[in-house]
Amino acid sequence: MADGAVFCQFHRFNFWSLVYVAAGVTGQTNKESILNTVATQHQRVLSGMRPTGRLHLGHYHGVLKNWIQLQHEYECFFFVADWHALTTHYEDPSIIEQSTWEMVVDWLAAGISPGSAKLFIQSKVPEHAELHTLLSMITPLSWLERVPTYKDQQEVLKEKDLATYGFLGYPLLQSADILVYKAGLVPVGEDQVAHVELTREVARRFNHLYGREPDFEEKAKQAASKMGKKNARMFFKYRKDYQEKGDTEALGVAQALLDSQQNISIGDKERLFGYLEGSGKIILPEPQALLTPASRMPGLDGQKMSKSYNNTIALRDDTDTVAKKLRTMPTDPARVRRDDPGDPAKCPVWSFHEIYSDDGTREWVQNGCKNASIGCVECKQPIIDAVLSELKPMQERAKEYEEDEATVKAIIDEGNEAAREVARDTLEDVRKAMGIAYL
Repeated sequence: MADGAVFCQFHRFNFWSLVYVAAGVTGQTNKESILNTVATQHQRVLSGMRPTGRLHLGHYHGVLKNWIQLQHEYECFFFVADWHALTTHYEDPSIIEQSTWEMVVDWLAAGISPGSAKLFIQSKVPEHAELHTLLSMITPLSWLERVPTYKDQQEVLKEKDLATYGFLGYPLLQSADILVYKAGLVPVGEDQVAHVELTREVARRFNHLYGREPDFEEKAKQAASKMGKKNARMFFKYRKDYQEKGDTEALGVAQALLDSQQNISIGDKERLFGYLEGSGKIILPEPQALLTPASRMPGLDGQKMSKSYNNTIALRDDTDTVAKKLRTMPTDPARVRRDDPGDPAKCPVWSFHEIYSDDGTREWVQNGCKNASIGCVECKQPIIDAVLSELKPMQERAKEYEEDEATVKAIIDEGNEAAREVARDTLEDVRKAMGIAYL
């Protein structure tokens, strides 16, 4: 089985990666156009991975480098998706705990900062499971059965017994992971858009069933009056233009107007977002798909880098191991002898040069390979040097964390509580809406 993604195309089905920022808009679009209409208080990023143990360069280039950038731009929550690991590995859970700590060490070593992001374990935030249970009460079975990856992965993992609700329901658990943080923007590959669409449908159904609080329209009008006469008049004009004329530009302007208001509560804003769009109070905002490029990091054999293919370079592989793996990489099969000309496009090593080498080195490789003026060992040396240089600071940090397990666990404990604080607020809203708050 690949190191794959549950929610992202980088390593499909075992590697869960998403980023979202809550927004009150619909449809798939790009990050820049969405963020202009995102509610400020909901600019929160969440991403997670299934615990697969020590990570490799595919994880680093495919996801961790993006996390490192995002943690300085948004409020970030990064989590270990251990419940998701059980959907396909329930028969052997013994590896999950050790894999979790190994993976967290690699996160920290790669540059994820506990001062900039909260790191936590999914199962330590039981609100994920509670929301999953509550959403399962209203989600039609057919919605889960039609998720494309349900049948696809049954075929890919046909050696496993996947006739369980956990496997059928894992997309709904993903929906709960997103919605418990009131998410809005999810970067995924094209083959994972269906998962975001399911989450949108579930949120829409929930809001339709439970968002119509008593006297909703009157409460929405009262909320609008708190904006001041001028702003309220503009809000109602934009609402009319959108609902009666289908003016989506008016919708965006009205959403931005709501976001700018400092004198109304978050609850009133959510009520007004729903009133604007013609629905009830938005309890669970609908997420959006943000299409992201696939990871450019190839494996040692030219396929995607994956533990299943035994073609990885781990972030904590020692110097000799890294050098040996790269020196023994396959090359253009046409270069049987040193003086045989080759074609870089047919050589897995060239993909590494595209990532690690500058223009001058790439030109040297192109000319030298095609003219047989350099050998394959010479061609690989700049890659060896670059990879070792990239890994060195990560490995030094990893060693420090390996020797200080207490600090790693303290970071996770702090992140668990921070995540629970956000998730509790969402579940309080959900329980009230469903009539099970028992105040």
